[in-house]
Amino acid sequence: MTDAKQDPHRLSWSVISAYGAPGLGVGYMYLLLGLYIMKFSTDVLLIAPIIMSTIFGISRLWDAVSDPLVGYLSDKTQHSLGRRRIWIAASVIPIGLIFVMVFSPPASLTGWPLTIWMGVGVIGFYSAMTIFIVPHMSLGAELTPSYHERSRLYGLRHAAFTGGSILALISMQLLIQAEQESEAAVRETAFELSIFAAILTAGLIIFAITRLRERPDFQGRVTSKPFSAFRDVWQNPHARLVLIVTFIENIGSAVIGLLTLYVAQYVVGHPILAPAVILTYMVPSSLSVPLWLPLSRRFGKVNLWIFSMILTGLSFGGMFALPFVDENMKIVLFFGLAFFAGLAAGCGGTIAPSIQSDIIDYDEYKTGERKEGSYFAAFNFVYKSAIGVMTVITGPVLQFAGYQPNQEQTMFVQIAIVTLYGLFPLVCYLIGAAMFRRFTLDEAEHARIRAALDAKAAATTG
Repeated sequence: MTDAKQDPHRLSWSVISAYGAPGLGVGYMYLLLGLYIMKFSTDVLLIAPIIMSTIFGISRLWDAVSDPLVGYLSDKTQHSLGRRRIWIAASVIPIGLIFVMVFSPPASLTGWPLTIWMGVGVIGFYSAMTIFIVPHMSLGAELTPSYHERSRLYGLRHAAFTGGSILALISMQLLIQAEQESEAAVRETAFELSIFAAILTAGLIIFAITRLRERPDFQGRVTSKPFSAFRDVWQNPHARLVLIVTFIENIGSAVIGLLTLYVAQYVVGHPILAPAVILTYMVPSSLSVPLWLPLSRRFGKVNLWIFSMILTGLSFGGMFALPFVDENMKIVLFFGLAFFAGLAAGCGGTIAPSIQSDIIDYDEYKTGERKEGSYFAAFNFVYKSAIGVMTVITGPVLQFAGYQPNQEQTMFVQIAIVTLYGLFPLVCYLIGAAMFRRFTLDEAEHARIRAALDAKAAATTG
């Protein structure tokens, strides 16, 4: 095991902070849009919920094209700025403009013109984010070949992303307060917040671009055609296992985001607690990152990711007890389990992309190519697909159970909610953890691969 201070590939804090900084703005945008755009569209803009659901469904279908396309093209790009930073730079203006667009449709727009505006905005926003996220995640894998330094790098990115999400929660409260005043107040607040987010995110991305550097020897290292590149991803046994596990665990985690507000209102009976519970989840997720870094060195990244899956599953599995305990215990259980789930999220957010980067080194060992973009495009698409599947499933389950909005729910409906919210994630995470025990690319195996790659590079340059 390499000592942290003796690692020859150890990254400076200036590089790590520059890489993680954009996560603050991106995390803010992602959560604010994810939490509030549906409510903003239905309650303020008066767009039918089924229309917005259709827009999000189309967006997921488009991801099947945009994610692989951006990943492959960024792998193939050759530019003086680098094959990743040129794409990251290209995302700055679209991300900001489209985010503002989504939250500031003209008041004169109604009917289909308004629907088209929001459709272009939502699909355009996620497309612009793909242009940033896939090359940005790919760049992280290139900044250091070190097994544990990648955890430091992605750990700070996760902390920054979660910090942005916390700011988004505060903004959501401001928007909810504005709803009590008038439609005009909501529109004005949404516009001001979107302008703030656009400027903040642009500044942080530009800061990252100017401070980070890329390895020029990685350019021109991809000869595969698009289908061949993604065939290599699937034929990589380590990648194939992680793709399957990622889909299974995100099937479970997706319902958490969808149903937290429902659990707070209809099971716990205190809808006002929802933002506080989400905050209880996010704070340890962000602040626990320094805890997981030394633990990953001691116990191994693979073991720690398995632990995070089990802890997440048990934390949300415990939510199944909520309908069966008294009111005070409901609140204690709700907050306590959210805290432990947040700890687990901090672990997974730090370790998972680090392990994904190691998998790309295995691909280089087998193919001689550097296809970070294709790999992270595949991981990103699987993550989005899992969310899309659960979005489709959750509504019919609630409707079949007899859910009635804004009314006290029957015990059967409450059990249906906590089954989706608690037992379903528990089963998914436990299956994922059991499958991931077969993962063999540990620190020793990665060291063997890196030694072979370094020897090959030395022979080539020599």
